[in-house]
Amino acid sequence: MNNFVPLSTLQPRNKLCAWCAIWRDTILARKVDIDRLVVVAGGDCSNALNDGERVSFSGIPTSYFFYPFNGNTAMMKDELHSLCTFLGGLQDKSVFSRIEDIKKQALELDRMRVNDEISAATCFGKLISCSDLQGDVDAFAKSLMEVSCTSQIVEYTSRIALIGLPPIYHDFHDIAASFGLHIVYDELPYEFVRICGNSMDELAENYATYTFSRSLRFRLEFLKKELAMRDIDGVIHYTQHSCHHNLEDDIMRNEIDKPFLTIQGDLPSATPEQVKLRLEAFSEMLRGKGIDRT
Repeated sequence: MNNFVPLSTLQPRNKLCAWCAIWRDTILARKVDIDRLVVVAGGDCSNALNDGERVSFSGIPTSYFFYPFNGNTAMMKDELHSLCTFLGGLQDKSVFSRIEDIKKQALELDRMRVNDEISAATCFGKLISCSDLQGDVDAFAKSLMEVSCTSQIVEYTSRIALIGLPPIYHDFHDIAASFGLHIVYDELPYEFVRICGNSMDELAENYATYTFSRSLRFRLEFLKKELAMRDIDGVIHYTQHSCHHNLEDDIMRNEIDKPFLTIQGDLPSATPEQVKLRLEAFSEMLRGKGIDRT
């Protein structure tokens, strides 16, 4: 449901965060046919719990998933088993290795983007879909293979890390590229890709390292290593209106020693003109600092 939101034209009622409110109202209006709902209610989101409650009162079976803040693998394993039980039990253990192979293909796309062989928009579209595999494991694997066999000309002036939530603006990566900003790292989608496992025990151990659910100190330690490896020139921090992650912005600015731009979004749309102006100004500022990789 989250991946549907940036393309939605729905105007939510009684909203805090548009992400949660839009999938909530979409379900309540019966604009999507679902049998059950899984809500990540603890960890990377603090608004989803109440919107999930509204859905549950409509009669749709709803389960709540909680990531452990302290990385406790036993708790993580309990949550995964509860999730499997809610969805009817684990029917095919071969799915572990199939998904691991898919994520390896996605990591290859991430490598291609870092090496300027594929556009940020193309890479982002596939990485973000590793959260749901677009509802079809085999079709998604085929689409990844097709993309990895292509090569694109990538021209830019600066290499950018996009941290925080994925932008709610569906064309954000293309717009950034139009100003010479090549996004070589998408923080949250990369989390979807890097974490996998061939058993419930491995999944519990690996998903316990999911940075968005851990302390900010833990997340920053991981983040700084990624930014160094990707040779970035500047950072864009995307935050969502009424999201608790907004409160992390000042710490991020102090801890990350790179030119820093914060953009806050609300409702889904194409990238607004005022955001375009800020991206253009950020690109010009980086070139003014002597950063131009043309």
